[in-house]
Amino acid sequence: MSKLEKQGGRCVEGAIEPQTAVAELRPMSAVPIEISSRRPTAFPMPTTGPLIDSFGRIHTDMRISVTDRCNLRCVYCMPEEGVTWVPRSEILTFEEIEQIAKVAHNLGVDSLRLTGGEPLVRASITDLVVRLGRIGFSDLSMTTNGYGLARLAPALAAAGLMRVNISCDSLKAARFAEIRRRGTLETVLEAMDAAEHAGLTPLKINVVVMAGVNDDEIVDLAGFSRDTGRIVRFIEFMPLDAGKEWERSKVVPGEEILARISRVWPLESASERALDAAPADRYRFADGRGEIGVITSVTRAFCGSCNRLRLTADGSIRNCLFANGEHPVRDVLRSGGSDAELALLFRKAVWDKRAGHGINDPSFLRPARSMSMIGG
Repeated sequence: MSKLEKQGGRCVEGAIEPQTAVAELRPMSAVPIEISSRRPTAFPMPTTGPLIDSFGRIHTDMRISVTDRCNLRCVYCMPEEGVTWVPRSEILTFEEIEQIAKVAHNLGVDSLRLTGGEPLVRASITDLVVRLGRIGFSDLSMTTNGYGLARLAPALAAAGLMRVNISCDSLKAARFAEIRRRGTLETVLEAMDAAEHAGLTPLKINVVVMAGVNDDEIVDLAGFSRDTGRIVRFIEFMPLDAGKEWERSKVVPGEEILARISRVWPLESASERALDAAPADRYRFADGRGEIGVITSVTRAFCGSCNRLRLTADGSIRNCLFANGEHPVRDVLRSGGSDAELALLFRKAVWDKRAGHGINDPSFLRPARSMSMIGG
């Protein structure tokens, strides 16, 4: 294999060209990612070295779903009634998650995030954090809806959790209740305070923006970021809801989000896609009052810099949030498979990754599993 030069968490030779970033804010034109069955064929799948796919992207970030269960029923994720849970016997144990995480770390995965469902509904979740914290990841975080966090934040921090992302889709109590269908805004705001007090920072607030639902709060949420110093991340509505009610007309493009905010508070680009594989494009307020993020999974795909893979709660590796294929690592574990076999499965999963998710391609098929079943 010819020499591969690592840059920004991926290999640049043979990879998809990164999206160009500029210092000043500019309109976000769509950057198409070619979806093709053709792959580079010059090299076989490597069996040593980092986790690299056939397009040259190195994978260093993994999301681990610890449960498919959740105590809320957000409209963009789960139906209000009639949810069928994965049998508990099929959910990975803490010992199994730890073993998989160790293998991933040995393959170069250095950032780990716990997700769900809602990870805080998993009993003894702090015990898992302790296990994972001993492995040596440079970043160990969690995405949560905030319920239970006020009580658990100190213990999670003591166990080794470094930071949290908290979902909060509205600053209006009544609307929050309509979107979440359970719970209260007050509880989530208390969770934010508790997270900061425990040192689980920088604190990021995830907002799924939906046209005609909460998009009139975009500027208010940006103001909340300025007032609190918390990083609000605006996320385009994705076709991952269990009710399958997603429509393109409900997507508020990231370009429009930025335009609305910048008319009130000018923004400057704070990240470069070629150097930062994180899903959010970051923008700072020109007057220095903090920053926001925009995740444009639908209108401006960032697949070319993706360095992520996922482990579902029932033990399958997914190489893309929108993939339909999975690699069942649990079966290898429970049949007595070795770490070497697990490592090979990781390599195969990453090597099979497509050039992009293809949401805007006519052949796109939405995933059979919803977000809560995949793990965010």
